[in-house]
Amino acid sequence: MSETAATPLPTPAQDEMPTMGFLEHLEELRRRIIYSLIAVAVGFFACWSYAERIYEVMQRPIILALQKNGITEKLVYLNPTEPFNLYLKVGLMAGLFVASPFVLYQVWLFISPGLYRNEKRYILPFMFSTVGLFLAGGYFGYKLVLPQALVFLIGYGKEFQPMITLGEYSGLFLTIIIGLGAIFEMPILVFFLALMGIVTAGWMWRNLRYSILVIFVIAAILTPTTDILNMCIFAAPMVALYIVSIGVAWIVHPRQRKKRAEKKDS
Repeated sequence: MSETAATPLPTPAQDEMPTMGFLEHLEELRRRIIYSLIAVAVGFFACWSYAERIYEVMQRPIILALQKNGITEKLVYLNPTEPFNLYLKVGLMAGLFVASPFVLYQVWLFISPGLYRNEKRYILPFMFSTVGLFLAGGYFGYKLVLPQALVFLIGYGKEFQPMITLGEYSGLFLTIIIGLGAIFEMPILVFFLALMGIVTAGWMWRNLRYSILVIFVIAAILTPTTDILNMCIFAAPMVALYIVSIGVAWIVHPRQRKKRAEKKDS
């Protein structure tokens, strides 16, 4: 038998997943980060002139909560630079959101070398699901969690005259909205962990009870109030997303992906 005949031919699956060296990965990561930062900077300058209008939308929940309790509908500031810094922060957050599709595309380009050829067509579902989950979490916080929390907190201390500053309210707003938006990205986080083989659907299912306990602890930390109802409002979507994430982990785990690739090539 000749040496040529004895040499095994590469499988189609191997051809579909080219390897990259460590330095190549670092260079690719550096390139994607630079492109993303440029996109965020462009988004910031594009949104800077709309910062006041954006903040009008941001302050609606606190204005409505003050109205319901018969309190002056006005926020205050204690430092002359606070309004300017606030609009800078608002412009940056809005710019990050506007640039998020391009940033997510850079994330996809970074991870795509580790995908099979037939899996690379899932770029649009990946981007839509990532942006959609973040929007769903932010909308959930803006329409349900934040108004309920503000009405409870302001009503609880209505015998006092509140002096709510721009910085304090914007900090609370961003904590709840971005926090819930990030929490709703749980399936995306599990997608990456399962893609690398770090977690499996079986492990997540076996630890379901402990995961629910951790979820309620996180909800208790994030919720701005101390009542059980608001904690449950935080925790309920997190538990549902955890269940969804189990299915995501099963689909994208390397064993399942390899099986699908072998079936497609056979």
